[in-house]
Amino acid sequence: MRQVVAEEGAMALTTGLGATAFGYFVQGWFKFGGVEFFKIKAVESLGEEKAWNNKTGIYLGAAAAAEFIADVFLCPLEAVRIRSVSDPEFCDGLADGFVKMLKADGIGGFYSGFLPILAKQIPYTMAKFAVQGAAADSIYASMGKTPAEVSDGTNVGVSLGSGVIAGVAAAIISHPADTLLSKINKKGAGGDGPMMTRLANIAKEVGFVNLCTVGLLPRCVMIGTLTAGQFGIFDTVMNALGASKFHFHNPADSH
Repeated sequence: MRQVVAEEGAMALTTGLGATAFGYFVQGWFKFGGVEFFKIKAVESLGEEKAWNNKTGIYLGAAAAAEFIADVFLCPLEAVRIRSVSDPEFCDGLADGFVKMLKADGIGGFYSGFLPILAKQIPYTMAKFAVQGAAADSIYASMGKTPAEVSDGTNVGVSLGSGVIAGVAAAIISHPADTLLSKINKKGAGGDGPMMTRLANIAKEVGFVNLCTVGLLPRCVMIGTLTAGQFGIFDTVMNALGASKFHFHNPADSH
């Protein structure tokens, strides 16, 4: 960081910030909104009892589908961000970057990193939402209450607590893939050949234990905090809009 500031000035640290912020806002909107949408559609299709008995599978499927859609929108923004960071003279902003990349590389240029993003993000998101849902259910069960029986503030608190648990779990599950993808971008990493061959070479070089553990603790702290914030903000926004988050319901409790 000091070297970047010394050579390029403090403003160099903000290169690509616009694309990053907008990209992850769009991704979050489709991800969280998409999971809610697919959960509701699954319950409508299966019925409450069958959905309750298969809620983990529904969480996993809803999260995978929502993340895929979200990444379709994120990938072009990530491509512009990476290009603007690697070549600060490339564009003057997000819109300018889009136009220049489209002219230079066509639509395919926006999606050259699509598969690596999917490989990293889909397992991460599946774990995040499935664990958060299970953790939230356990917290409500320990209170002997349903989400409808507690205050909005309590529901946000449950989202924050379960979000920390979900973030740590998701960080652990996705850490090996995240480590591989961070190394594959370094010049010469993994030797020559197709990406899967290079990834396999890097995995052998690093070793399974190191792949799973090096840098894991700070990642757990960062992702746990970030995920808690995401779920807390989502619930707060839903409450402000007069909407309520969908929760699975056990039909047996009604009898």
